[in-house]
Amino acid sequence: MINLPQFIDNPEEHGLPEDLVAIGGTLDTLSLVEAYGSGVFPWPEDDDLPILWFCPNPRGILRHKNLHISRSLKRAIKKGGFEVRIDTSFDDVIEQCSTSPRKGQMGTWITPNMKSAYRTLYREGFAHCVETWKDGTLVGGVYGVYVNNTFSGESMFHRVNDASKVALVALMNVLFTAGVQWIDTQMLTPVVASLGGELISRQGYIELLHKNREDDRIPWSRITDAL
Repeated sequence: MINLPQFIDNPEEHGLPEDLVAIGGTLDTLSLVEAYGSGVFPWPEDDDLPILWFCPNPRGILRHKNLHISRSLKRAIKKGGFEVRIDTSFDDVIEQCSTSPRKGQMGTWITPNMKSAYRTLYREGFAHCVETWKDGTLVGGVYGVYVNNTFSGESMFHRVNDASKVALVALMNVLFTAGVQWIDTQMLTPVVASLGGELISRQGYIELLHKNREDDRIPWSRITDAL
């Protein structure tokens, strides 16, 4: 039996963050797919604590039409010696993301339970990654969840300058070629902002989700074929 999260009405009245919409539940595939399809994602603090589920307001997104590629990034894409691959090393990408130091953070929200759940999502065809390789070594990547024509970026890492940005640009381009116009970035990080990311209201984001759900289904295989 699935342990469903408890949804919270008016979280601020309980002294909780406005973006927190539910607590508890499990990281099983059905719960995660339904959550992403509704604009909600987990952001746990510790595997020993109840899972926290968020729907930010405002929400970060990156539209392909607004994608900004700086001159230095263009040089890295053309002459940096990077090879881009899709879904060949998901386990390694999520492991690298979980151990990459984050400015202003002491630890990581990618807990062992999160890694296990998203590896299962990958095996079941809902989680995916784009990787950058250099001289046969994995040096950067981004992973996320693809549900109802919407890609929700979870995390990225780099071991070489610009490697994660190259992966993200490649992801945007293959999605666009297949017919996907934008990605969910959840938050607006400095990296996403530098690439043209923006903040929209929660309601605006939900409307985008509904439109994607109503459009003809774009299978992930069409996206990988675009590389």
